[in-house]
Amino acid sequence: MQALKAYEEVAELIASVNPAKVLAFRPSEETKNRVSELIDREKNAEISSEEKSELDYYMKLEHLMRMAKILAHKYENQK
Repeated sequence: MQALKAYEEVAELIASVNPAKVLAFRPSEETKNRVSELIDREKNAEISSEEKSELDYYMKLEHLMRMAKILAHKYENQK
């Protein structure tokens, strides 16, 4: 799947620039709260289509960062 390949390439770039920073990254409390709110709204079938798109965007970002962190661990272990 081409989209997955593109995610891998971006994750590789992110991880390679500064692995320690990637591993230390945590989303802000504001972002965590917003994602939790959107997840709750989705679970309760109270989510608008705009909010669903926003939640999907956050999930894609989370996936990208997880991939980057896996690669960053590899870079850190190579030191």
